[in-house]
Amino acid sequence: MSHKSWRDALAAYASPATLALLLLGFAAGLPYMLVFSTLSVWLREAGIARETIGYASLIGLAYAFKWMWAPLLDQWRLPLLGRLGRRRSWLLLSQVLVALGLAGMALCDPQNSLPWLIALAVLVAFASATQDIAVDAYRLEIAEGTRQAALAASYMAGYRVSALLATAGALYFADWFGSTSGLYKASAWGSTYLVFALLMLPGLTTTLLMREPAVPQQTQQEAARFSFNHQMLSILVLIVLMVSVPATFTQLYSSDILLVLQGRMGVVELIGEDRAFLRFLLYLILTTLCLSAMGRRSLAPVLTPISDFIQRYRWQALLLLGLIATYRLSDTVLGVMANVFYIDQGFSKEQIASVSKLFGLIMTLLGAGFGGLLIVRFGILPILFIGGVASAATNLLFLMLTSMGANLEMLVVTISCDNFSSGLATSAFVAYLSSLTSLKFSATQYALLSSIMLLLPRLIGGYSGVLVEKHGYGEFFLFTALLGVPTLLLILWQSRQQPLAPEPSEDGDAVTERT
Repeated sequence: MSHKSWRDALAAYASPATLALLLLGFAAGLPYMLVFSTLSVWLREAGIARETIGYASLIGLAYAFKWMWAPLLDQWRLPLLGRLGRRRSWLLLSQVLVALGLAGMALCDPQNSLPWLIALAVLVAFASATQDIAVDAYRLEIAEGTRQAALAASYMAGYRVSALLATAGALYFADWFGSTSGLYKASAWGSTYLVFALLMLPGLTTTLLMREPAVPQQTQQEAARFSFNHQMLSILVLIVLMVSVPATFTQLYSSDILLVLQGRMGVVELIGEDRAFLRFLLYLILTTLCLSAMGRRSLAPVLTPISDFIQRYRWQALLLLGLIATYRLSDTVLGVMANVFYIDQGFSKEQIASVSKLFGLIMTLLGAGFGGLLIVRFGILPILFIGGVASAATNLLFLMLTSMGANLEMLVVTISCDNFSSGLATSAFVAYLSSLTSLKFSATQYALLSSIMLLLPRLIGGYSGVLVEKHGYGEFFLFTALLGVPTLLLILWQSRQQPLAPEPSEDGDAVTERT
């Protein structure tokens, strides 16, 4: 592979697409934080119970399962708005819904109209997740693989700035408008959310002014193989299955079926008195109906992008998915316990906020920008390997910090290196994921791959507190560093293979190359 000059690398940041991704990243970061951490503060200041606030956090499931309706963005053109193009039309719709949803939340007081506030927050979350899908698809289609890191760095910069504004900035606005921890004022929070609804205007303007990606019409037509009703049926089937399958096992576990097997209870008594067993039967019937009556063909709009990925990479697909699932293990698992570690070490909240949040944000953006330059200059895989090494190695700095107490200088060094390496690794990883997707299913495949990226780290991260309690911080940080080794081996394996080019389809047409 021929390397490009540093001038070419810097030119990757001078394109109109880079500015567009910066503003789209800003629009994406606002709603995500406003329906999570900031909304929780608003609800608690209004006197809402912690249990209710905890249930409200389930709004985040919209982001976890956004891949389920991602096929709609690949395969269905919106009426009227469709004149803007496949990507811009969905972007415009989602951004308008986010702005209207935030404005609607501004009119609600959780003390009097909590259900309406939560309903509007759900609308914002689904619209925001749809915006994320559309932005990722737009980024994938607007530039070739080596420029994806620069676009991702620009997107990350806008996203992180708006996320900081939507958290710390929102709390400042609410306080400035008159709502404090000692004196709750609904109108102050309403004014705050109205301000953020207006801050969606730069993103809306960007969507209207930027150009639609030049994806050949044939590629779009190949993706749009299913009717709208068929696609909606597929999404409904998946939603029902994802609820009914785990609920089936949960209700069976909660029932008294074991007593029947032991002969201590009759079947008639079980059916007549055990509500958990009745719910088990209901979910079992629902699951069976979805699988048998609707069948594989109903799931085709979602399964087709998956089968396309497997057909293109064949036996390598499993190893590629292994690389994707493990690349962010080291820093993600450590990140779950990072703030707890800072407090246990004796650092004050002010020190954590200034060093970890503000200074850490700057280092993350610098790392992301530098990663984008390196990838244009040297290619994706070498920087992907460097990012993996750095992400794992910087965890050893936390190991050193465990024996130094509340050493502020070491905290600055640790967070600087950790966030810089995280930003660099993220740029490389986004470029890598982008290189694996097909333009025919760019929205769906990227949503799926990015979900796989977070699945294993989140599962292992859930046990991070148990590991710390049992083994201490020192062994925990060493363990997280070692989690990076399998990924490095997989990257080395791939570097020895032939470049992963999309394989021709059966009719002889290769997957369209990005322009």
